[in-house]
Amino acid sequence: MDKKRLDYYKKKLVSRREELMKTIARTEEEGRQADDDQTVDLADKAANSYTKEFLFGMTNTDRTILNMIDAALKRIQANEYGMCANCQEEMQQKRLEAVSARPVAINVGLFYLLYCTF
Repeated sequence: MDKKRLDYYKKKLVSRREELMKTIARTEEEGRQADDDQTVDLADKAANSYTKEFLFGMTNTDRTILNMIDAALKRIQANEYGMCANCQEEMQQKRLEAVSARPVAINVGLFYLLYCTF
């Protein structure tokens, strides 16, 4: 892949990483605020508990994506970005455009997601 394309994907990944970092920080703060609510009503406590669990799940998903982005940025530095981690073939531009952080080509993507680690 040429340097211009690599720079484009790097900027895209860095931008997405910054968005996720802000989202994670905001979500963690909202979770802390749910803890601060000193409600006595059982239904309110249940709603707060559900909210905390929901926010925790969102944070975990965001952290997973963040880890994938960090791995993609490392592949860019190692000049391995754009090559499928499974079959070593060059990935299609459409695949990279859609999911820039994924390390595998679309034809092995489902297998990789089910059986391999990132």
